[in-house]
Amino acid sequence: MFEHITVLKEEAVDGLNIRPDGVYVDCTLGGAGHSRLIASRLGGNGRLIALDQDDAALHNADQVLQDYADRVTLKKTNFRHLQRTLDELANTLEARIGHPDGILFDLGVSSPQLDEAERGFSYNQDAPLDMRMDPTGALTASEVVNGWSEERLTQILFEYGEEKFARRIAGAIVRARQQKPMATTGQLAETIKQAIPAAARRSGPHPAKRSFQAIRIAVNDELNAFREALEQSVEALAPGGRIAVITFHSLEDRICKQTFAKFVEKCTCPPDFPVCICHNKGLLRLVNRKPIAASEDELAANPRARSAKLRIAEKIREASE
Repeated sequence: MFEHITVLKEEAVDGLNIRPDGVYVDCTLGGAGHSRLIASRLGGNGRLIALDQDDAALHNADQVLQDYADRVTLKKTNFRHLQRTLDELANTLEARIGHPDGILFDLGVSSPQLDEAERGFSYNQDAPLDMRMDPTGALTASEVVNGWSEERLTQILFEYGEEKFARRIAGAIVRARQQKPMATTGQLAETIKQAIPAAARRSGPHPAKRSFQAIRIAVNDELNAFREALEQSVEALAPGGRIAVITFHSLEDRICKQTFAKFVEKCTCPPDFPVCICHNKGLLRLVNRKPIAASEDELAANPRARSAKLRIAEKIREASE
């Protein structure tokens, strides 16, 4: 059963400023919590496009969204193909879908992916080394762990996991696999644990948490996919439309913050000029200057929401204007 607690559900959907006849894209369908709330606010002329690369999520959404089947289109795809997907749907359904009124990203890994041992995401359960969001994807965690060089492993552990013991852990992985290829998450977690100094293991999160995050990001090319999709969103969005992004760690949040900043208006005129003459017009305005965090009530019900940050931006004009 696909069970997932949606984070910042009301805040994110409220931030999209839903119009009953609008077109909205949920780039990260997951447990369909955000999608269901969006669909419930649409009228008969509204449309929700929901994307996911996980068959289990799409199958679950068929049930969760059945009351809104007339206004929901589900697509199996990686959100890095957002523009292509919108173009295809605009040709087959209706042209306005090519320029949605709102786009949502919830970058948290769905609870079933974390909790179901066979998916290979969890360091708490022994399972084959997989970690693919899309089970048909070519690259697995096993190939990363057993095939990538020590230098490359060090790089991803440091950059994607922000792991200060990256070099020690990468070296330990290479030594272990020289004895016998690493086959399970349990073997990997134990190797990582033994590579970290005992004093560092006694406090903080599980010693394998950051490394597992880094390998998962590498397997699914998550950061590059998000960067590409977010830029495509700015281009595709209709003027007046909004982008809402929920991130769960600093790397994702940095990409979101920097991408929004790239498209926000920046006047370079001297501060004493009475009017702007530089004409550095932006495409976006920030709806919230500081990210929105989960409430205390939500944190009590779902501790995984603790690191969630919500940023929202509104498109103010087309690039050609």
